[in-house]
Amino acid sequence: MSSAGAKARVQALRQQLAEYSYHYHTLDQPLVSDEVYDALYQELVTLEKKYPEFADPNSITQKVGNYILPQFATVKHVEPMLSLNNAFSDADIDRFVARIEAALGKKEIAFSCEPKIDGLAVSLRYEHGKLALAATRGDGTAGENITANILTIKDIPKALSEMHVPTMIEVRGEVYMTLTAFEALNKKNSEKPFANPRNAAAGSLRQLDAAVTAARDLHFFAYGIGAIEGAAKPKTQVELLKKLKHWGFALTGLEAVCNDSADLRAYHQKILERRAHLPYQIDGVVYKVNERHLQEELGFVARAPRFAIAHKFAAEQAETKLLAVEFQVGRTGIITPVAILEPVQVGGVTVSHATLHNKEDLERKDLHINDYVIIQRAGDVIPEIVSVVKSRRRHVEAIVFPKRCPQCHSLLEQVPGQVYIRCPQGRTCAAQQKEGLLHFATKNAMNIEGLGEKLVGLLLQQKLVLTPADFYRLTYDQLVILERMGPKSAENLLYSIQQSKTTTMARFLFALGIPDVGEVTAQLLAAEFGDIKTLMSARAERLLEIAEIGPVIADSIVAFFAEPSHRHMVEDLLAQGVHWPMPKKNQHLPLQGQSFVITGSLTSMGRSEAKEQLLRLGAKISESVSKLTTAVIVGADPGSKYQKALELKVPILDEQEFLKLIAR
Repeated sequence: MSSAGAKARVQALRQQLAEYSYHYHTLDQPLVSDEVYDALYQELVTLEKKYPEFADPNSITQKVGNYILPQFATVKHVEPMLSLNNAFSDADIDRFVARIEAALGKKEIAFSCEPKIDGLAVSLRYEHGKLALAATRGDGTAGENITANILTIKDIPKALSEMHVPTMIEVRGEVYMTLTAFEALNKKNSEKPFANPRNAAAGSLRQLDAAVTAARDLHFFAYGIGAIEGAAKPKTQVELLKKLKHWGFALTGLEAVCNDSADLRAYHQKILERRAHLPYQIDGVVYKVNERHLQEELGFVARAPRFAIAHKFAAEQAETKLLAVEFQVGRTGIITPVAILEPVQVGGVTVSHATLHNKEDLERKDLHINDYVIIQRAGDVIPEIVSVVKSRRRHVEAIVFPKRCPQCHSLLEQVPGQVYIRCPQGRTCAAQQKEGLLHFATKNAMNIEGLGEKLVGLLLQQKLVLTPADFYRLTYDQLVILERMGPKSAENLLYSIQQSKTTTMARFLFALGIPDVGEVTAQLLAAEFGDIKTLMSARAERLLEIAEIGPVIADSIVAFFAEPSHRHMVEDLLAQGVHWPMPKKNQHLPLQGQSFVITGSLTSMGRSEAKEQLLRLGAKISESVSKLTTAVIVGADPGSKYQKALELKVPILDEQEFLKLIAR
């Protein structure tokens, strides 16, 4: 693969995985199976290692969790909630153990083993023994405040059952729904059933009415802790689990201790054999180095601990009939074929839909209506079709990929350099319109709290909002009569909308939803141009003068602003009072002309905020270290950029030095 081809593939994978992750974590509406997602994720990891020049701290491989829904207050975790790296084979586990042994310089290391519950990770904060706060994982640093809903779960103790408890402790675990409760819930919600118990549990916890959550029969297994004050952390994972049980938390009862790769593989097989008989879903097992001091010695990578790994189960399969194919339009206009199946049980869940990814996937598998197909699922999301049972092929019909958008009927087009087919109409397409409005309001864009999917859908239905600028035309009288709105909610929403008018150019650009323009690119454009109208008129040649912007992104920006409806959208938003501080002419900023790279995690602020602070002072942000780099800002657990800075003898700033730099 050429360097240009690799860059295009990396960008495509990041965009695709971000969309899949958003639907899975935030909307509880998964699009693909775990196996498909994991395969694409591993492909991206491999490419990023092979082509480090395309590294991006905003890549999904460097992040934990996902978006936080704006309907809920945000809670910052005292200690971050990280993800786990995955293993898919015995060979992966052998390599994991070998890495641990090499890093520690010893063998016969004890591992604590537990089933991997297929639910929603949450953090429970207890203060002086009493439950004070509950939050979802969110982006790993902060999550959604779901305290009222957590209080309805009967097997979560409201107070720790012991006299002497830590003054503060974060208990981590998984909220899940039993298979029986899941089937009962889907019978009640037959018009819009949940894909699986994991999404049912997540959707139940994200209810604004706690009474709805209480009726969903949710449960909780504890597996660890985060921050702790007023007491020491247990010395081993096994001791920690015993302590959690003593405090009143439920455990699976399937925990074990293993001492080598053979033991780990045997445990994996044992739990796999018990999987079908469990009343809840699991999608693998988790191995953790048992001794806490060894965990601390091993440390962490960007998004996961080095001392733990999830050994996933292989996807489960079943045979069924392909009844029809529907074509869905995603947020960026990409057309995704979805198979409508004769309902079949796979791993205890009734499956009636499967993803087909794209036109190429559909053709490669040689699918026809009325074919019998093998489907597989990894236990948590919409499954995929693996193959056709051609020996059973009778009276089949060809599947015709549409030439026009299923929503707006515009002619579809091939995405340059990719396998995807897309509707080119952007927000003038109804399917993309809603997603564009939701994106506009997200925290990292215009940060309008209270604009969730249901409310945006209702505003569209009532024709109160058709474009982002219409948010700023909403009135109290229009909102207060809407279903489940009420006077206080209407006032809060209008206040949030008014507050969002004062923003930054970078946030504004990100909110517009320009294809291929993420937060970092938006910040680069804002720093380079400062004025939106100048950017709107920029040619591709001018954009390519920015080192971090390549031909794909440059062409995407030019094409976006060439569309009259997009230009009108920008002008309308500015007319409604959206604004940001404009750079003064001939103003010399303290860091003007200097270039910085950030690596590792900062404790005082998120990476996006750190970049905004540097840009405010006139600095440029780069994603790669070179001899022209002014300095590299290094936080905790820095990556390869830190080593590169040492090799090139580029100045290195720690977090305290960085804070002094921006305090001007």
